[in-house]
Amino acid sequence: MSLNTVRRGRRFEALVERHLIQAGWRVLDRNVRFHRKEIDLVVERDGLVAFVEVKGRSGPAFGHPLDAITWRKRRAISLAASVWIARSDFKALSCRFDAVSIRPKAGGGFEVEHVQGAWMD
Repeated sequence: MSLNTVRRGRRFEALVERHLIQAGWRVLDRNVRFHRKEIDLVVERDGLVAFVEVKGRSGPAFGHPLDAITWRKRRAISLAASVWIARSDFKALSCRFDAVSIRPKAGGGFEVEHVQGAWMD
């Protein structure tokens, strides 16, 4: 993965984080790693913890960002979430897996799409 790709990914994650905070979510953790598995954001609102995968595209050439969340990626996030729950002191009422896509708008800025409960474990 190139340095530009990593930087763009971190920028997209920061934009999504701001979007979620404005929507009333509280960030519990970011870029959680367990071996080769990673969760981009762990957020909480009203006792619900969401494990968030952020996918972005700088243009339309590679399709919709959420199409890149394969069953393997979902499985890796689910495993990392299990480890996070086991190690965390935070006691959630419930948990879910969300996906957020970020794409550039024609007139500038970005379009953010938050899919709540994007998959079940």
